[in-house]
Amino acid sequence: MCKINFDFLISHAKVYGFIFPSSEIYGGLNAVYDYGPHGVELKNNIKKFWWKSMTQLHENIIGLDSSIIMHSDVWHASGHVDKFNELLIDNKDSKKRYRPEILIQEYVEKNFLNNPKKKEEILSRLFQSLQNQNLGELKILIDELCICDPIFKTKNWTEIRHFNMMYKIKNEKDLYLRPETAQGIFSNFHNILKSTRIKIPFGIAQIGKSFRNEIFARKFIFRMREFEQMEMQYFILPEEEIKWYEYWRKNRLKWHLELNLENKQSYKLCDHDHLAHYENVGSDIEFHFPFGFKEIEGIHSRRDFDLKNHEFFSKKKLRIFESKRNYIPYVIETSLGLDRLFLAIFSSSLKKEKLKNGKIRVVLKFPYYLSPIQAAIFPLVRKDGLPEIAKKIFYDLKIHHRLVYDEKESIGKLYRRQDAIGTPFCFTVDYDTIKTDTVTMRNRDSMKQKRIYIKEISNIIEQETGLKKIFKKLSYFI
Repeated sequence: MCKINFDFLISHAKVYGFIFPSSEIYGGLNAVYDYGPHGVELKNNIKKFWWKSMTQLHENIIGLDSSIIMHSDVWHASGHVDKFNELLIDNKDSKKRYRPEILIQEYVEKNFLNNPKKKEEILSRLFQSLQNQNLGELKILIDELCICDPIFKTKNWTEIRHFNMMYKIKNEKDLYLRPETAQGIFSNFHNILKSTRIKIPFGIAQIGKSFRNEIFARKFIFRMREFEQMEMQYFILPEEEIKWYEYWRKNRLKWHLELNLENKQSYKLCDHDHLAHYENVGSDIEFHFPFGFKEIEGIHSRRDFDLKNHEFFSKKKLRIFESKRNYIPYVIETSLGLDRLFLAIFSSSLKKEKLKNGKIRVVLKFPYYLSPIQAAIFPLVRKDGLPEIAKKIFYDLKIHHRLVYDEKESIGKLYRRQDAIGTPFCFTVDYDTIKTDTVTMRNRDSMKQKRIYIKEISNIIEQETGLKKIFKKLSYFI
């Protein structure tokens, strides 16, 4: 197995239609990307898998799709207007903007790898400064360490200041693009209670886009200005907070492990040392990306913070009335970055394999049920009626499965292209097909081939690439 570097991954994603730089013909935009023909199929499959895992396998989780633009008071109530800030520092020479804590962390990781005592001392000062919001101490730390701009290598820094991460809509008073999807759930809590018969405990799931004015956006699609979240807010009795927090903490990690990306050592469950203003306890599921372990999903107890604040600001009752009891429920949140999960799946699936003949094949070994194309249909040659048979199979089956038909190159090159986009199975019509009604089925991962009857193709595709098999496994721990 040959090692994949990050630049090759980004190139492969573009060349094979997964991810394109947005507005590339005009020079592109920093940290904004478009999903290509195969990327959008993979992305939709991931969404479908998560959505059904939440709303179909759990009998007490329902869905919502709230608006990207919401009343400005929503963001005052949630604390985003006052507290959704990042620290920033500018370099006067490069005109580039950075997050000071990341500059310090990266410097320490690079320069004090063999001096853990010094590393711990600096990081302790950093976290203490962040906790106390001591911006002067942070600037002193940058000056003491002689940290340079990564581009211009100069130390001509501005003072550190706060920077609100929300995108304000121009010419509109106090209107913002939403920085998270959760508030759409909380502001609709009353409507959902009134329109359904659901009872505590219950969850509300949502997939939607969010927008953040990231000052340090980088690492391909890991951190973007426009991104998609898959969130679920689980409403519970206040006294059952820790019970349900532990349940969802374990449940979400098991869900990730069932994806079988690399191995179990590719994941870490990390408890929060520094809690957000809304949470009581929290932890992150981290995945080993090509650039190290980074957060892919967060699980938090938001307590009654959001509903209590929305009740205060809106003057509407957002509480539960049952069994002679009147209370605001607590909330356990699971928040998964769709784009980050896409990157985790893509990066762990992309392989370079050395074959017996010495050649290298590039293959995307996606989980079968997530593959953008479920199967490919080929004729061995473009003559003697083989294309006509292959096309008939394709047209008969395309209403049931996501298929591709191709005849433009030799069979070997056709296989290699399907390997490169992650297609699990290829079915080839050859001269024996005319006599026996059979085709050659080739497996992406093993490259082994066997003959099957044409009438078996659809069932094999459904059994091997459908969600039924993985849902059976998931249902055991729900």
